[in-house]
Amino acid sequence: MKELFKQLLKIEERINYLLQIKDYAAWGNLDGFKKTCEQLKQTVYDHTEEQLRAEIRKLDESISFLEERAEENLTPMERVRIVRSIQRFTLKDILENVYEDYTELGGEGDANVDPAMICAKATITRRIKNKPYTASVMVIGQETGHGEEFRNGGSCHPQGNEKALRYMRVAETEGIPIHFYVFTPGSYPVEEGSGAAQQIARNIYAMTKLRVPMVSMISEGGSGGAEAIGLSDYRLMASHGYYSVISPEGAAAIEGKIREGAKVPRELIEVCADRLRLTAKDNLEKGTIDRIVYEPMLGARRDDFAFFAKLRAEMLRATDKVVLSAKSFSALRTYEIRRKKHQPASEEHQLELPWDLSEVEIDKLLLLRSKKYLEMARNGFVGRIDTEEGALTSMKVRMEKAYYAIRYDVMKNHKRQVRKVLSDVSGEGSVMIRRIKEPLQAIADLWGKKKEDKPQRLLPMNSAAAPDAQSPRVDPLELTDTYTSPLANEDRTISCPNADKHGCKDLWVPDLYGEFAGVCETCGHHFPLEYTWYLKNIFDPGSIRPFNIGIGAGNPQHYTGFDERLQRSKDKTGRLSGNMTFHAMVNGIKIVVTMLYSDFRNGTVGSAEGEKFVQACLLAKRKKRPLLAYIHTTGGIRIQEGTLGVVQMPKCTMAVREYIDAGGLYLVVYDNNSYAGPVASFLGCSPYQFAIRSSRVGFAGPRVIRETTGTDIPPDYHSARNALKRGHIQGIWDRREFRRNLHKSLLTMGSPSLYYR
Repeated sequence: MKELFKQLLKIEERINYLLQIKDYAAWGNLDGFKKTCEQLKQTVYDHTEEQLRAEIRKLDESISFLEERAEENLTPMERVRIVRSIQRFTLKDILENVYEDYTELGGEGDANVDPAMICAKATITRRIKNKPYTASVMVIGQETGHGEEFRNGGSCHPQGNEKALRYMRVAETEGIPIHFYVFTPGSYPVEEGSGAAQQIARNIYAMTKLRVPMVSMISEGGSGGAEAIGLSDYRLMASHGYYSVISPEGAAAIEGKIREGAKVPRELIEVCADRLRLTAKDNLEKGTIDRIVYEPMLGARRDDFAFFAKLRAEMLRATDKVVLSAKSFSALRTYEIRRKKHQPASEEHQLELPWDLSEVEIDKLLLLRSKKYLEMARNGFVGRIDTEEGALTSMKVRMEKAYYAIRYDVMKNHKRQVRKVLSDVSGEGSVMIRRIKEPLQAIADLWGKKKEDKPQRLLPMNSAAAPDAQSPRVDPLELTDTYTSPLANEDRTISCPNADKHGCKDLWVPDLYGEFAGVCETCGHHFPLEYTWYLKNIFDPGSIRPFNIGIGAGNPQHYTGFDERLQRSKDKTGRLSGNMTFHAMVNGIKIVVTMLYSDFRNGTVGSAEGEKFVQACLLAKRKKRPLLAYIHTTGGIRIQEGTLGVVQMPKCTMAVREYIDAGGLYLVVYDNNSYAGPVASFLGCSPYQFAIRSSRVGFAGPRVIRETTGTDIPPDYHSARNALKRGHIQGIWDRREFRRNLHKSLLTMGSPSLYYR
């Protein structure tokens, strides 16, 4: 009877699992089966063993039939519920069943620096020619737990992501592969300390060039939280998992324009889950993952040992594949892996392959990683890249590369080396001459023949340094009055929002948006201005030359109703995407600019915007010019493009990293509202970030923070001043001094030997 009672409890667990997946008690009479199960539990000793066995068999057959039906018609939202189930396998289950041994790093359980992020040094054994071969790996991933509150459902605080980065560096130092496991609905949205957005940006920036093989497996991948440990050389995904730019509930709240505190309709959540294309099959088709790890019916659970054996073999196979891709002598072994691509992986077919790489092989690994991410989401936009427009353009690009390489990398470098040698010789000579002159000078002083000191002229007196009173010198860095905002056309007054605090007077609109450049003259509050104002006032007149204007935002996921919304944005702005990229000059210094602006889908980033950003980085790198990212506004990643949007985070960061490593100067200036994915990746990784006064910079908006954390935040939580206090930005600029500060930064930021100086 005891064994039968255990079977009854197991059936009850299966019923509860189905109830959680379907979220509908009447489906398949689940409610009735649950009541039958409860009744049998209470009257277990009122039945004979044969009667109880028959009842259990009947229940088992009914539930098995429902499980098969559920698997056949599994919806995207039901897959989301599967990965959120407390019966789902977790990272701790993987560590205990996939690896031979492991040591958790950074504390255990609720004593960990962030229990939602686990880092562990693990060993995994392969059989090669019937001999065991043990290798060390670093395992990093989110831990959702089986209901423990302190795990926070896998939502990491900034310190958790910082811990992950720390042990990525340890793995790099030790030269061992890293296995990432993504189990998160998203990062915990706080700005204190290292900050959610800035820490994710640091992680992605470092991962672009980590000098070890990296493999990731996604079970639940939610937006920026997933990308914090998601960039890898090979990406696996569980067949019943999901990987998305936003949760279905979040998408439904945005699409349905649901008021804060109001309940989001269940039907709308189901619709958005379907539109987001978040399943493993969808992501494989889009190229955002490399392979699917197939699970048993209705997903693998914590005690599914057959799945753990399969996962172990898949991780070994993926690591072998990454290592082989970097090897010079690997043709036959690579063929062996490809031959079994569509077959279940098994440990009997392990290859003789050490996982350590030479310096040459590491360089190849990094090159392949760069190519992988820079080519992602190329099918997500419309139009063509300028550099791909025919043979003539391609020849021009090659000639440019050769010209700038000779001009800056060869001639200027040679000139710099000659100057360095001359400087060293001059320095040595001056010391020698001083040693000879010192005795003679002492004798001269002794006889009282010391020469009188003559006043030195610090600056040459010329017409530029001391202009005539009749012809005053014009400051080239002053704002001009060649352009006035259309907002200045209204004949009325408005009040400054700081009037009660600072006693600001009412502002006459023509003055405010004309002479005052949208700035309150009393307290310095900055009113928003259209992006055209910056184009006309910050850069040298006539110097703006756009490029890649033919790249346009598309609807790669065929998101219902989005084509019409995109067309309205294109008609409104006369542009094809929310990112303007152009050549410009600031007081004669040539720069490349990428600008996200509010008029086009609130500055959100999709495949087109990301590709234009990447091309701007490549152009600035090729022409050896500074790169300015001016963020007039960004609302984050465009949710209608799903993971094609979210992969812009690692893709653009890869381009930025390669530009900076090549010696480039990358400046970011935030304005108005700058939030979410772009700040948590290719913007937040810049060493030089500034914000226009009165702008707001952060990871998640106030509503998301309230709904996620259950706490209210102060009104100035995302203010530029607080971002400066936290060290997330390096300075606050007044709009009226934008051009002057930008020019100063171009001359003083970065290395003294930057190529354009």
